[in-house]
Amino acid sequence: MYFSTLFRIKPHSSMDMTIFQVESNKVLPRQGGLLISAPFLRDWHFARSVVLVVDHNEEGSMGLVLNKNFSHLMTLNELVPALAALPPIPLYKGGPIGKETLFYLHTLSYLKDALPLGNGLYLNGDFDQMQQYILSGAPTQGVVRFFMGYAGWQKGQLKQEIEANTWIVNNESEVDLLNMYLRDLWRESLCDMGGKYAVWSRYPKYPIMN
Repeated sequence: MYFSTLFRIKPHSSMDMTIFQVESNKVLPRQGGLLISAPFLRDWHFARSVVLVVDHNEEGSMGLVLNKNFSHLMTLNELVPALAALPPIPLYKGGPIGKETLFYLHTLSYLKDALPLGNGLYLNGDFDQMQQYILSGAPTQGVVRFFMGYAGWQKGQLKQEIEANTWIVNNESEVDLLNMYLRDLWRESLCDMGGKYAVWSRYPKYPIMN
């Protein structure tokens, strides 16, 4: 395979071999930024994950994992009786904390009490308004995604993980988060950063098998 060949290349004296050394860019995240897990992270919840930062301050951090499914299909229709007759609206796994808490990431700026995250994205807001939007037959694809649970870090914890090369931070992402296929989001988020990050996006998930 490609990577087997890549790692057997005899380095040229002028080749910058640091491009193959996976390490964090040591940038602190901000609200609306992305945490992209390092290629070889083996954590059950966060391997090859992309986390949207909802809040980051001196007391801790909170985010939504954007690209994880539950082990079995879960839908919003199951939770909201008024939506039972509609086509299935998938629920995604937002993280290991508060697994019974519903979050929704969307582009509907008019929702009362919605939290603006930047790049035209909003978190939560008046659920009655959201329900009315769905019941009206308006599209949900590319407009809203629903999550159960979230990811959280205590004071100083996320900074330590970034320094330990667990996360790569992109505060200027141009990836269309609500339209991207889940399986492609991790790779495309790294490619969006260009350079060595695009190279890392092609690293095999299990190098020993290549």
